[in-house]
Amino acid sequence: MTDIGSDMIAELETKGVSRRDFIKVCTMAAGAVGLPAWAGEKMAENVEKGRKPSVIWLHFQECTGCTESLLRTSHPDLGSLILDLISVDYHETLAAAAGYQVEAALEKAAHDNKGKYVLVVEGAIPEKDNGIYCRVGGKTAVETVKKYAADAAAVIAIGSCASWGGVPSASPNPTGAVGVGKVLGKTVLTLPGCPANPYNLLGTVLQFATFGTLPKLDEKGRPEFAYKRVIHDDCPRRAHFDNGRFAKQFGDAGHREGWCLYQLGCKGPQTHANCSLLDFCEVPGAWPIGIGHPCVGCTEEGIVFNVPIHTNLPIPNPTAPMAYPGVGPAQGGVGAVAAGVAGLAIGAAIGAGFVASKKLSKDEGK
Repeated sequence: MTDIGSDMIAELETKGVSRRDFIKVCTMAAGAVGLPAWAGEKMAENVEKGRKPSVIWLHFQECTGCTESLLRTSHPDLGSLILDLISVDYHETLAAAAGYQVEAALEKAAHDNKGKYVLVVEGAIPEKDNGIYCRVGGKTAVETVKKYAADAAAVIAIGSCASWGGVPSASPNPTGAVGVGKVLGKTVLTLPGCPANPYNLLGTVLQFATFGTLPKLDEKGRPEFAYKRVIHDDCPRRAHFDNGRFAKQFGDAGHREGWCLYQLGCKGPQTHANCSLLDFCEVPGAWPIGIGHPCVGCTEEGIVFNVPIHTNLPIPNPTAPMAYPGVGPAQGGVGAVAAGVAGLAIGAAIGAGFVASKKLSKDEGK
């Protein structure tokens, strides 16, 4: 272990965090982005060598809930451990400085790490009336995000507000709030959620810092490792749904028994997220369905803040698709055209086989 690594581990141990805990967090972060355990060890090794990714974190229209989820972890030192894994060089909520001092810190962080830092944006950006509804340090949010995104190695929109507008964009959207990608005119990596799971961010940043790559994204810029499947697919109450056992109202027998919450308005079948697989704050069950409340679809634009919380939405493919083959499929007749096409296909296959066999014979004779 290098001196820097030794110093870092020694510092962590003074906070009650062992090297084992440190490796465990890195491994969890790697697992969060779908990487094997050795990738977590590689991430830890890089961090121990002092290669912590520089992060500039900007706040705009939001409640700071995503920052809170990063810091308010159940383990008393895990929040600080996460901040030891990444170098948060600018963060308005965490900064001790204020006014001109903190603005100077932002400029210095961007200058010293130009082209290398990860820009994390928390909060929506108002575009209406030239963006006058959100100004920090004399600059509008639009001006600020464009300036610092230009020199960033990667841009991450954390939370639903930064991803697609979130609650500030709810009708009638008086400030014209939008997500980061729309302001920049390009797809950025988005981690929607209200709040987003901090391990999704940590794993993404560490992967980028260690391997120089970002996770595979879907068409909305969301990492597939976290947003490819809907919550319904991995819901711990799924068996009750499949067996038709539903809670009808809060506090009834079905609700107390932990039955499916769909009839209470659960949006799990429409919501792409890994909440059921990756605990918040290391507390098992610390998510809406885990504590007996329906999923509100907080990652999905057009659902949360748009559809009433306890309103049901149709379920895509609620039962096995009709395309599945039956046990005893009906036997149909074969028409003349189908027979002709089949004959051509068989003939082509026989011809190709003959040519291949001749070629093999020649090869063997050499």
